[in-house]
Amino acid sequence: MSLALSSHRAPAAGQLRELQERIHALQGRRNREGAYPVLPCFSSLFPGGLRGGAAYSLETPLSAAMALLAGPSAEGQWCGVAGIQDFGAEAAAGFGIDLDRLVLVPDPGPDWPASVGALVDVLPLVLVRPPATVTSSVASRLGSRLRERGGVLLVLGPWPQSEGMLTARGSSWEGLGRGHGHLARHRVELGLSQRGRTRTATVDLAAPGALALSGQRASRQGLFDGGGT
Repeated sequence: MSLALSSHRAPAAGQLRELQERIHALQGRRNREGAYPVLPCFSSLFPGGLRGGAAYSLETPLSAAMALLAGPSAEGQWCGVAGIQDFGAEAAAGFGIDLDRLVLVPDPGPDWPASVGALVDVLPLVLVRPPATVTSSVASRLGSRLRERGGVLLVLGPWPQSEGMLTARGSSWEGLGRGHGHLARHRVELGLSQRGRTRTATVDLAAPGALALSGQRASRQGLFDGGGT
């Protein structure tokens, strides 16, 4: 069961200390590998995984963000989600996110940078939807904590000094008729702009359990263009 923290200032210090001790008992907090794995369907976008100590800006559906968390979660990493009240635990589990290693802060309050910073200090992966425009000073402070801890921050929306920006360039649905049928495919074309280069890939987000397989199949069929500019 996911752990939900609620505060209009910052998550309770006692809860975070308890969580930190629990995480340290189960795994090392610092990512000694320098990067976190992604599902195979994202491998052409992130060939080296999600870089530790970095923030990524996501202009994508929430489902794509969940799928990005699923890779590290499947490897036993703890994940945190802040400021996303429509984040569904059932949907997250469908993408492969381990709810036993998930911390939810639906409403981080007006001092949301402090709440997110507290999560970054404890958790390797944090997904956040900022409630307001992010200033360069806030991004710098959190960036310093990310580099110190070796964690990854995924941001729904723009983020100054981001490692890369992932955008949804188009999408299509298959399997639905007029008031009938089942969603068979939700194919989303994604582009990652990073260091002056753009990589593109098309992933199917309709069947979370098949994400890894669809990524391998698409790679064989040449659906992914990992070297686009």
